[in-house]
Amino acid sequence: MNSITFGLDEQFKREFKSFEHKEYIIGRVALEYKGLYRVWTDIGELLCEVTGKFLYEAKSKEDFPTVGDWVVLDPRKDEQKGTIHAVLSRKSKFSRKIAGSTTEEQLIAANIDTIFIVNSLNDDLNLRRIERYLLLAWESGANPVIILSKADLCEEVEQSLQEVEGVALGVPVIPISVVTKQGLEQLQAYLEPGKTIALLGSSGVGKSSLTNFLLGDEKQKVQGIRESDDKGRHTTTHRELCLLPNGAMVIDTPGLRELQLWEGDTGLSESFSDIEAIAEKCKFRDCSHDEEPGCAVRAAVEEGTLSNRRLDSYKKLQRELAYLDRKLDKRAQAEEKRKWKNIHKQIKQRNNR
Repeated sequence: MNSITFGLDEQFKREFKSFEHKEYIIGRVALEYKGLYRVWTDIGELLCEVTGKFLYEAKSKEDFPTVGDWVVLDPRKDEQKGTIHAVLSRKSKFSRKIAGSTTEEQLIAANIDTIFIVNSLNDDLNLRRIERYLLLAWESGANPVIILSKADLCEEVEQSLQEVEGVALGVPVIPISVVTKQGLEQLQAYLEPGKTIALLGSSGVGKSSLTNFLLGDEKQKVQGIRESDDKGRHTTTHRELCLLPNGAMVIDTPGLRELQLWEGDTGLSESFSDIEAIAEKCKFRDCSHDEEPGCAVRAAVEEGTLSNRRLDSYKKLQRELAYLDRKLDKRAQAEEKRKWKNIHKQIKQRNNR
């Protein structure tokens, strides 16, 4: 193995220099599983865990390594193991709010160059879901590409393509079929040596089939289509970084049942630039695009140049982000209160000695 071949660039080399005097080495996380990490290094693949100090100082799940991260570790080559001391700064990350009511970030993958947003064309095409994925993709710092899989099972590919392009706003949209090989040659432009691509989408949309095609083997187990609902069976159970024969890397991910937003101000503007451009012509700067006089956005809906469903989706995502901001603000206030409570407690204990 050679770290250059799996994406080490000048940014990570510079940051790692401050650790070199300790005889640590640099590696990239290929697999994460219950506190253990499989890490690619120049001396081979090592099974690693974080140090006790790392565990103590970590404030949230975001601080821990995730698939795609570059980490600083102390190797034990004879045991094929190592201890992770630090995670280097991420140049991009795809994350969502953790499933459920807890207000916490869940990292999906880090240091990605391109995100393949995979949606199936066999009765599973969902424009609102694609909008949500695009928002988070833009926020991640990686470039999104929309992959419409299972084109061989769709009789109206061109119509579906036009519908998706209507919400993609310049993002490449590529219909593909692993069965007939349709569109697969168009993916090669993104599969450059040293570049990392993450495959994201719901369960059964064909991510594992695409990964297997790119790898040239059956690394990811694939199951057939269920006749009951025309969907592929869920196959991937963990996130894993895979090295392709040409030196590019792919991260296949489990299907995301929930895609709750974590961050999104930048992504919202990118994903709905058409609406925000129209909103510049509204009479009032703080127009909510409901019943205000002189609303250019409502006028566009009435004229038929803007879909009412797309506007509803935009407003729904705005509300979701505003709600998340309020919850995060309350959480920050509670953490600050706990911090000062502990400080006063420590001062009181010292004074009583």
